[in-house]
Amino acid sequence: MNQRGTLIRMGVLALLWGSSFLWMKLALGSLAPLQISLVRTFFGAVVLFVVLATARMTLPRERGIWAHMLFVAFFGSAVPFTLFAFGGQTVDSGVSGVLNSTTPLFALAIGLVLGSERISNLVRVLGLALGFGGVLLIFAPWQSADSIASWGAVLCLIGAASYAVGYSYAGRFLVGTGATSTQLAAMQLTTAMGMLLLALPFGGLQPLHLHWVGIVAVTVLGVLGTGVAFILNYRVIADEGATTATTVGYLLPVVSVLLGAVFLGEQLNARVVIGMLVVLVGVALTRRKPVSTGRTISPNETRDLVKR
Repeated sequence: MNQRGTLIRMGVLALLWGSSFLWMKLALGSLAPLQISLVRTFFGAVVLFVVLATARMTLPRERGIWAHMLFVAFFGSAVPFTLFAFGGQTVDSGVSGVLNSTTPLFALAIGLVLGSERISNLVRVLGLALGFGGVLLIFAPWQSADSIASWGAVLCLIGAASYAVGYSYAGRFLVGTGATSTQLAAMQLTTAMGMLLLALPFGGLQPLHLHWVGIVAVTVLGVLGTGVAFILNYRVIADEGATTATTVGYLLPVVSVLLGAVFLGEQLNARVVIGMLVVLVGVALTRRKPVSTGRTISPNETRDLVKR
């Protein structure tokens, strides 16, 4: 397993998804939340189908994979995309990224319930706890009670939990099916786009207020923050597992808070900077592997033991 390659992919994912909250905020000036979710899935799907066509690949036809994908597309794309877009109407982009970073905690809890995760590596658990502590330090709910109690913040938190459900289900039922990461990503976005089209008449028919900033923002969000990011995401899930893949979420506040401060004038102070550093330390700890204290027995020693 290429640990360095995985870390690079996770870093790129953090940049792409961390900036997505900025793009959503900018896109809200031109499109309604549900419209943003639909357009980003469309552009993301276009990217993936171009990649598939270039590689001369098609989508899997097995009904079982598509049945599982209905669940993953709903909880891993359609629901969280829409909830974060709605939440972005009242929540700063940096705060949205902070709330999104709670996804690993939800994923770990789900893994413990399903039995796919065990609390055997205390350092890893400490990293998850420390990362969440850094998130709290960034968010400082004791100083911004109004913000954390807002409906937008609640929607973002539900969106983060929804991502965790999608991650866990994909890691359990889709990885190892023989489909490539690009095929799975294309399937997920295509299915999610169909769901959003069905939902459009019920909450996405608001008048458009097109502006070049909003158009560029939703295009970047779809092409890079959705299409390219989904390919990388499925690769990380396949290489490291669903729970480890969700630790990318801990890096999102670093990107989202910085971008929000630079481009939208959102708050950035010493507490936020310290909190982001704590988050990075937490992520580093979650990457630690348990150290074996036993000694590997050589072939010669094995033969000696058998002779005895």
